[in-house]
Amino acid sequence: MKEVLLLTPPFTQLNTPYPATAYLKGFLNTKNISSYQLDLGIDVIQEIFSRKRLETFFDFAQQNNSILSANAKRIYTLRFDYFRTIEDVISFLQGKNQTMARQICGEDFLPQASKFDQIDELDWAFGIMGFQDKAKHLATLYLEDLSDFIVECIDEHFGFSRYAEKLGKSANSFDELYEMLQGKNTLIDDITLDIFDKQLKDHQPKLVGIAVPFPGNLYSAFRCAQFIKKKYPHIRIAMGGGFPNTELKSLTDVRVFEFFDFISLDDGELPLELIHSNVMNPGSDNPDHKLFKRTFLSENGKVIYNNLSPRNDYKQNQLGTPDYSDLHLDKYISVIEVTNPMHSLWSDGRWNKLTMAHGCYWGKCTFCDVTLDYIHNYEPISAKILVDRMEQIMAQTGEKGFHFVDEAAPPSLMAEIALEIIRRGLTVSWWTNIRFEKSFSRDLCLLLKTSGCIAVSGGLEVASDRLLSLINKGVTVEQVARVTDHFTEAGIMVHAYLMYGYPTQTVQETVDSLEMVRQMFEMGIIQSGFWHQFSLTAHSLIFRNPEGYGITPLHKDISFANNDIEYDDKTNIHHEKFSYGLKKSLLNFMNGIGFDLNLQEWFEFGIPKTSIPKGFIEKCLNDQESNLNKPTDKIIWLGQMPILKKAKKVNKGQTKEILQMTFHGKTQSIQITMAPQEGGWILNLLDKLTVSETSVLTFSQIKEDFEKQFDNFELFWYSKSLQSLRENGLLTIR
Repeated sequence: MKEVLLLTPPFTQLNTPYPATAYLKGFLNTKNISSYQLDLGIDVIQEIFSRKRLETFFDFAQQNNSILSANAKRIYTLRFDYFRTIEDVISFLQGKNQTMARQICGEDFLPQASKFDQIDELDWAFGIMGFQDKAKHLATLYLEDLSDFIVECIDEHFGFSRYAEKLGKSANSFDELYEMLQGKNTLIDDITLDIFDKQLKDHQPKLVGIAVPFPGNLYSAFRCAQFIKKKYPHIRIAMGGGFPNTELKSLTDVRVFEFFDFISLDDGELPLELIHSNVMNPGSDNPDHKLFKRTFLSENGKVIYNNLSPRNDYKQNQLGTPDYSDLHLDKYISVIEVTNPMHSLWSDGRWNKLTMAHGCYWGKCTFCDVTLDYIHNYEPISAKILVDRMEQIMAQTGEKGFHFVDEAAPPSLMAEIALEIIRRGLTVSWWTNIRFEKSFSRDLCLLLKTSGCIAVSGGLEVASDRLLSLINKGVTVEQVARVTDHFTEAGIMVHAYLMYGYPTQTVQETVDSLEMVRQMFEMGIIQSGFWHQFSLTAHSLIFRNPEGYGITPLHKDISFANNDIEYDDKTNIHHEKFSYGLKKSLLNFMNGIGFDLNLQEWFEFGIPKTSIPKGFIEKCLNDQESNLNKPTDKIIWLGQMPILKKAKKVNKGQTKEILQMTFHGKTQSIQITMAPQEGGWILNLLDKLTVSETSVLTFSQIKEDFEKQFDNFELFWYSKSLQSLRENGLLTIR
């Protein structure tokens, strides 16, 4: 028996648990509140894609005469091939039976329907030896064919990472969702609720907390809540998560509380603790009696917002370590839906989720939901605590991969975390989202790479200095080019978020943005990207000042969800017409082709010629910034101590003693020579600069120490010998 059951309803990711319940369970552990967490989505997926369940689906479709399209008829005809292969495919995608890869890559193992029409592109995507990734991609296409069949013949709302998503997307009124909930359960609903019922019986919770991160989880969340109300009316139900935090701040429809007892907003730890306190001890002797934090309830037939508790939210260092126990990590399946390298990171492999800092340290971008708590309330965690949590999670899950789910990871904290990882001798892989700001120097990127950073994603957005300024992004195209070059040179993959249709954006600026992106891919400084059309949200700075951006929001009555806002644009440009051309060109650029084509080739309508000069990005990279050190720069040595050899050097008849130092790296070795006294000083310095030392020396401290014994520090520090060391592990971190 558990006091609290934490539920993620179908569907989110297939490859890794959504972290909300793990975060909350870790917090509840610190309060000695017993809980159990359940990712219902992965259990439902495993049930759907089993031989027994597929057989019932195909029988149902045939009996209901719902097999209409040529594609569905083909899949139905091949049903016995699907029955024979489905469990082997799922097992392979779960990381078992990896020898199946060559079988799956064979031409006659998997039945193929419409999703395999793109199969001709696989040779350049995976080469002739990438059997594992190629097999994952083919197996994913196979599952997507089955998904198409389910959507057409079984349940039109089905989707791998979303269910009935359109019902939740800015549904200003609850009417459509409410009406659907009054209808008969679908087959997917029945599967979901059967599995859920078993868990409720096993754990007998007093409170069910349902995390709803996305619109695609909303319908299933309501179905599960509806089921509890009908069969277990004594259980109280709370909703929290990204969807209510973003969309339900204007909630007034009391019908929602036919399903839920509580809906909390923003950080969920204290609201959940107070809800639990009121559920477990509802009497007036409870000091938390009817005192909640940012919580909607229903009283006397009306929706009320209760924020009466005087207690302050917990600091990030008080929340405990995310706890992944209860989650069946061996059930998750790695898929490769598209050959975009960053998208494969999102969907392939089991990633532990952590957060470096709550909120965004920048928090100024005009298109962003900067007025919401999860953006504007910035609070970092110390590197030591964070790496402690990493070690605890690795011990629990056996996985050494981490996705830091920050809005924008702070560069200074990233450096501290990298040093702490290296200092402890940990071997991990990690990636995160960043701003392409100038703090990401070549040396910082090398430090991050050494600690295990494999990829970063960040917003290049419109790739136009005028529009980047209007966005208040705090970067320029030239700066982004240099930063992405630093990451790429360090061996860290770069993914760029790209935007079109930003208010006041002209057709010329869209074309010029594409040219900027083309040049960046051609120079090899970004390896992955994705275009999306601008969307106006209710919590952005643009919405607060629409006239400053030439738009007019179309206001509607809000009683349920409120986020995406329709608007009229004074430019009257139909930006959506650029979508296909932008995405098609990007797909080619990511695969190293199409750079020599005129931009007009990507569009079926006329566009102006770009005004961006050829070689603009190359010039940005060639215009090097000053590499002179600042007094506060931190100096770090990542290399090994050298092998020493004393020697003599004859110059113009005079013999001098010299010290030869051979530094061995993982892939190359370098040799430098110095006078014995200076050589001894640099050896002593390198020993102090190693990451194993807890203190880090600054440039001014090093200069002061040098000048106690020698003259001309700058001449020494910027010499060829020291330049060789700077290129091989002697780093400057600002």
